[in-house]
Parts: sequence; structure tokens; C-alpha cells
Amino acid sequence: MSAPVADPVAAPADRRETARRGAGLGGFLLRRGGAGILLVLGITLVAFVLTHVVPGDPAAAALGQRAIEDPATVAAFRAQYGLDDPLWRQYVTYLANLVHGDLGISQQTRRPVLTDLGDYLPPTIELALVAIVISLVLGVTLGTLAALYRDRWPDQLIRVVSLAGVSVPTFWLALTASLIFSVRLGWFSSTGQLDPGYPRSPEVTGLLLVDSLLDNDPFTFQMALHHILLPACVLAAYTVGLITRFTRASVLEVLGNDYVRAAHAKGLPRRTVILRHVLRPALVPIITVSGLAFGSLLSGTVLVESIFSWPGLGQYAYKSSLALDLPAVMGVSITVAVVYVVINLVVDVLYGVIDPRIRLS
Repeated sequence: MSAPVADPVAAPADRRETARRGAGLGGFLLRRGGAGILLVLGITLVAFVLTHVVPGDPAAAALGQRAIEDPATVAAFRAQYGLDDPLWRQYVTYLANLVHGDLGISQQTRRPVLTDLGDYLPPTIELALVAIVISLVLGVTLGTLAALYRDRWPDQLIRVVSLAGVSVPTFWLALTASLIFSVRLGWFSSTGQLDPGYPRSPEVTGLLLVDSLLDNDPFTFQMALHHILLPACVLAAYTVGLITRFTRASVLEVLGNDYVRAAHAKGLPRRTVILRHVLRPALVPIITVSGLAFGSLLSGTVLVESIFSWPGLGQYAYKSSLALDLPAVMGVSITVAVVYVVINLVVDVLYGVIDPRIRLS
């Protein structure tokens, strides 16, 4: 058998097309990266002004009432954090330090804010990742079933459940779930990432579930999973309802297309038509919702982390706000802004991967 002969005309054309797509993707990433940097700079300005004009004295909050009566102590504190400088000079100094990766020193913990974020951010990312996985699995499944059984009892039941998911207040759901599934039934743990006194796996990624797997420690993995499931399910309740509703609408729209009817007419199995010809195009708008939902999960974990004593970014932001810890509040704001920019960039790239007809340019 003779080897296939390469087309001398088509091959260069393919290479040109591949190079064009690569250049398009590179230009797209550069443009969106530049826009993202400008967006983060704008957020730093807004957050800096807002945190510095709110009523309250950071020196009094950090030093306490007895120390605040000592003028020398107050003067040293203000000089250390530059609070006596004009606001514009404080902002310029902050930006100059930010360029070098310096987010300042926390007035509450007396540690670099970057170090604090390195400790508090991974538990929140882990909680949000588990919550978004639960949301996608349940939301896409329920939304697809609701569309396939349109106006029948499964559709009506799923619509009621999804409406309840987006309507129930998170703090009420967290308290109720903790009381029923943790206190009464004892199915889940309600506090922290591990039982008190249980040693953590050696830190590699900061994500306890991943680190316990890398350490080949199934007991720590099971305990960590036992602790994270309940807060993750509570956190995912709103997103499950949201994704279910979007999936139902998106699948119904795709089901009405001619190529889906043609696939059925060709005699393809129903499962193949759903998985290959319906779900793939229907996922495009769901990706947008999921990306935004993941960002909101990261920034909206304050109540859930407080109720379940989860040592994450939400608790850090809450305590820093109460203590008027301005560098810490700024650090949290910038972190959330960067996460949003990165998530939106990833979502835009995924558009082209899932549906090649969508051009990033």
C-alpha cells in the first residue's frame, strides 16, 4: 500500500490558517489583558477612595481606646502607614508598591497582606470550586431534563426547585442546613476544614483536597470532603437554580433548530442527538453564567464562611472591614477584581473551543 501523498497546495494553506488563528488568539489575549489591567487600576482607585473616606479612625480601630489616648503612639501608627499624607500621595505610593507586588502590612495581623491572602485565599478557592462543580453537574442535568420533558411533571417540579434555589436567602439556608444535617442528623461536620487537632497534609497547592491526594492520604481527603460538602452545597444552591434555568432555556432553543430535526430524521439515537448536537451549542451561554457565578461565589462567601467557621477570604474581609484594616481591604478588593478579569478571559477563550464558529477576533 502506498503512503498518502500530501497536498502541496492544501498543506501551506492549513499552516497559514493555523498561524492566523494563533496570531488572532495572541492579539485577543493582549487586548483583553490590557483592558483587564486598566479595569484593575480603576477598581484600585475606587476602592482606595471609598476605604479612606468612610467614617472611622483606623488608628483607633487598630490600637484600641487606651492606646489612642497616647499621642505619640497614634503619631507613630499614622507615620508607619502613611495616614498623614494627602490622599493622592497615599494612592500614588500604594500604586508604586503594588507594581512591586507589595500590598502593604495588615494593621490587624501585622503581617504582609500578600502573606495573609496566600493563607486565606486557597480555602475559599477550594470551596468555590467544589460549589461550582456541584452547580454545573446538577444545573446542567436538571435544566436538560426540564427541557426534554417540557410542560410535564418533571419540568414543573424542576422549575419549582430552581426557583426555590434562587429565592431562598443564603444565610437562612446555611443556618437551617447546619442545624438539620450537622447538629440533628450528624451527617456532615459544620466547622472548619478538618476535625480539631487533626494534622494537615503537607501544603503544595494550598487546596486541602488536592494536597491530601498528592500526599496519598485518603483519610485526610475523606475528612476534608466531609467538612466541605455541606458549605459547598449551601453556597451552590443559588447557582444551581440559576444554571438550571439558563440550561432549560438554552436547550429548548437548540431543540427547535432544523439540524436537530434532521439528526432525528436520520435515525440517530436520541442520546447521541442530545449529547452531540444539542448540549454542545447549548453550553455556550451556560459558560458565561458559570464564569460570572464562580466570581460571585469567591466574593460572596462571607456569610457561609462565618456560619461554618471556614478559614477563607470572606472571613478575612469581614474582620478587616470591622477593624478598618485598609491595606487588607484593598488587598481583598484587588484579588477579587483580578479573579473576575481572569475568569472572563478564560470564558471568552472557551467560547472558541466549544463552538469553533465563534471567532475570538
